[in-house]
Amino acid sequence: MTDPLSRRRLLAAGGVLAAASLAARPAHALAGPAVTRLGDWTLDPSGLYFVSYDGLVNTQSFQLNGILTHGAYQYAAWYTANRSAVLARRALPGGAWQSFTLPHQLSADDSHNVISLGVSPADGRLHVAMDTHNSTVWYTRSPAGQATDSAWSAGRFESFQRGLGGLSLGTITYPQFLVAPNGRLQFSYRTGGSGNGVNRLAEYDGGTWRALGAWTSATGSYTARGVTSTTRNMYLHGLTYDTRGRLHAAFTWREGNTGVLCNGGGLANHDTGYVYSDDQGRTWRNDAGTQVATTGGTAVSVTSPGLVVDPMTVDHGLMNQEAQAADSAGRPHVIISYVPGRFTQCVSSYAAQRTSYARAFHVRKDASGAWRKTEIPFALGSTGRSRLVFDASDNAYVVLPFAKIAAASASGAYSDWRIVFDGAGHDAFGECLVDYARVASERVLSVMYQRRSTGTTPSPVRVIDFRLG
Repeated sequence: MTDPLSRRRLLAAGGVLAAASLAARPAHALAGPAVTRLGDWTLDPSGLYFVSYDGLVNTQSFQLNGILTHGAYQYAAWYTANRSAVLARRALPGGAWQSFTLPHQLSADDSHNVISLGVSPADGRLHVAMDTHNSTVWYTRSPAGQATDSAWSAGRFESFQRGLGGLSLGTITYPQFLVAPNGRLQFSYRTGGSGNGVNRLAEYDGGTWRALGAWTSATGSYTARGVTSTTRNMYLHGLTYDTRGRLHAAFTWREGNTGVLCNGGGLANHDTGYVYSDDQGRTWRNDAGTQVATTGGTAVSVTSPGLVVDPMTVDHGLMNQEAQAADSAGRPHVIISYVPGRFTQCVSSYAAQRTSYARAFHVRKDASGAWRKTEIPFALGSTGRSRLVFDASDNAYVVLPFAKIAAASASGAYSDWRIVFDGAGHDAFGECLVDYARVASERVLSVMYQRRSTGTTPSPVRVIDFRLG
């Protein structure tokens, strides 16, 4: 049902490398992965609601992590109707949510300005970074031991800083926390802007934040239609450590010169690239294992060799910052979405045409080392992005826009995609968040979403739990 990615001409034209027979069938007609709904909870009956860049500030899929499990507690963060930042937690598996308001209010109606959470295992602190889009971050943290302490209140958190505990970052976007295999908390962020930006890393050792440096470059040349773009930024589909300690990074490039597009209404994103690091983000290698960059030194650039694992031109509304995960064998899987060539070879309005025609695709590295690609054969009906997780048998679950869940089996080589939860009755708007840590520890999928509203009318922020498998 899948084909190797060597069919590059078809890919470059936005072609579909999946059999037409993958149409969805009723769930009762197939055996395979499934979800069992465990419960649905209201975090806030009136969360802040405005649509910006096609999304909501409380549930942007690039938000790592808006909902996060560590030990016995699950944490969540959002902005409430009066623009205040809220933190909440519950004791798992089903304790009552306890929330409080932090002394900060959202500074702009911009869906980039999300709240991101992280826990540093070395000292048990909860770290919070928020409210930044090409601006100075707002950062606070709990006292040591908060991750296991029964006490929970705003007064336990430090005063907000405009950096990471004394480390100045400048103006940044996309704050994301991740935990390295050695237990250190890392911080990923971008400096510069869309089409001309650089990805950087910082690291916390249990006492002090320090900068590791830039690991991507904005420079180099990309040419289409005789037009050359000389700046860009790498948009990450994720930064994911597998169980063996390898750090995976799939991405797309966005060009600074939109003259490379067939039409100015499209997205200047192209290609799916991949690099990995076996030393916790210090050096980076391409899929063939060749070192192509060092953090703080020679950076990953558009001209680095061997990066592209799925070629795609700039003309198909390819979305940035979609999703990735690693299976139990450490193999990378990526979800991308775009308008296939069977609908158009030139996206002229990415919002309208993605809503009408976009499909998600599963791009993965198989046991032989070949990259394969399969269409997830359901119209997205949205500009939004998806999330990807695995169960204990490496079956894949993709949380699509509107809280729909599609699944495919590892035993079927991920060719048997079907809808296992249709989102009916939940009225979720666009993108959702998932708690990756809880999936890993319990095989429970927590999906955080916000209900659709009109204009700027506040709406409920909720969490729904599913048992996987």
